[in-house]
Amino acid sequence: MVNSFPYKLYLVISEEACKHDHFLTVAEQAVKGGVDLVQLREKNASTATFQQKAFQLKEILDRYNVPLIINDNLAVARQVEAFGIHVGTSDIPPTQIRKQWKNVQCLGYSIEGLQQLESLETKTADYLGVSPVFKTDTKTDTIIEWGLSGIEKIRSLTNKALVAIGNMNIENANEVIKSGADCIAVVSAICAAQNPAKAAEQLRNEIEK
Repeated sequence: MVNSFPYKLYLVISEEACKHDHFLTVAEQAVKGGVDLVQLREKNASTATFQQKAFQLKEILDRYNVPLIINDNLAVARQVEAFGIHVGTSDIPPTQIRKQWKNVQCLGYSIEGLQQLESLETKTADYLGVSPVFKTDTKTDTIIEWGLSGIEKIRSLTNKALVAIGNMNIENANEVIKSGADCIAVVSAICAAQNPAKAAEQLRNEIEK
């Protein structure tokens, strides 16, 4: 399973997370720096606005052959013909997504407890979001902090690709990969950076060490 998930640096982007530039500019700079998968997460936008942003973002990403993942909005994901969708435990279940979107290419699912590894929803997903590895201000509704030992434990129990998210930065990215994650997902480490391309490049270098 892991072999079918070749991505290493995963950007989770929203307009409000981008502090210094327009989110489309940040996304393009991040891709130039080494991001190879991008998720658009617009929790507070209307479906129409979300869809418009998704089309704009996909147009840029397509130029670089970087896939687009949509966060928790099946209608938008299908409408823009995204590469995939990412959902959490309180969102539309992966089994339901498979029924409604037959040709979804990549389905991500965030896990918040080890007991979920045995669930049908987890088995249905293509990759698992390990969230959060470290506590973070951008995600306040979580119930666990996995830490490095949590990643090691999950890695020992599943062969699914693991995407680590939650306060990921150049200080901890390499350790997280060594603990068993296949990919690092970031929000503020790139979105809030003065130079998104350089921030992405530095993260990518840590991952590839």
